[in-house]
Amino acid sequence: MIVHAAAFQWRYPAITLLSLLAAGFTLWSLREALGGIRYLTVIILPALFTAGVGLFYFLLPSTWLAVLPVALLYGFGFYALLLTENIFSVSAIRTIQLFRAAQAVGFLLTLLTAFFLYDTVFSFKFYAWVNAFLVFLISLPLYLQGLWSINLEEKISRELINFAIVLALISAELTLIISFMPLTIAMSSLFLTTVVYVTLGLTQAHFQGRLFKRTVYEYLAVGAIVLLVMILTINWG
Repeated sequence: MIVHAAAFQWRYPAITLLSLLAAGFTLWSLREALGGIRYLTVIILPALFTAGVGLFYFLLPSTWLAVLPVALLYGFGFYALLLTENIFSVSAIRTIQLFRAAQAVGFLLTLLTAFFLYDTVFSFKFYAWVNAFLVFLISLPLYLQGLWSINLEEKISRELINFAIVLALISAELTLIISFMPLTIAMSSLFLTTVVYVTLGLTQAHFQGRLFKRTVYEYLAVGAIVLLVMILTINWG
C-alpha cells in the first residue's frame, strides 16, 4: 500500500490524500446517478473507511503477514462500498431490489470504519476530553450517513440531524467515561463500536417504522454481552 511505502513524516498526509482521492473517485464513478445531498452523503463512508484502514494499518507491524490482510480487506471493502453507494444513488431515484442488501452492507462497513477510527484515537493515548471530542467528530458523519441511508431523502431533515448529533454526543460522553477506566485499546474500541451498533441500529429501525420490542431486545442483548465482557476484562490492579 502507498501508506506503507511512505516515509514516517509523510504517512498522515498520505492517508489524507488517499481519503480525498477515495471521495473524488467515488463522485466520479457515480456521477451519473448523483444529485442534491447525495454528492455529500455518498462520499462519507468511502473517505472515512479509507482513513480508518490507513490509520489502523499504520499501527500494525511492518510485516507482510500484517500488511496483506489489511490491503485485501481495503480492496474488497472499498469495492463493496462503491456498489453500496451506487445502489443508494439509484434507489433515491427509483426502487430496486438490492436496496435492503446495500443497507446491510453499509451498516457493516460503518461498524468496521468506526472500529478502525476509534482504535486509532485510543492508540494515541490523548487526554479523556480529547478522545471524546475526536469520537464526536468521527461519529457524527457516520451516524448522519447511516440514518440518511434509510429513506434516502433529497435533503437531510432537521430531525435526522438532531438524531445524529444526539447519538454522536452519547458516544462522546461514553468515551469520556471509559477513558478513565483501565481498559485495553481493543476493548475500548469494541465497546464504542457496539454503542454505534445498538444506537444506530435502533434509530434506523425507528425511521423504518420497525422499532418493535423484539428488535429492541435483540440490540440490547448484544450491548449487554459486550458490556459484561468489558467489565470482566477491567484490570483495576
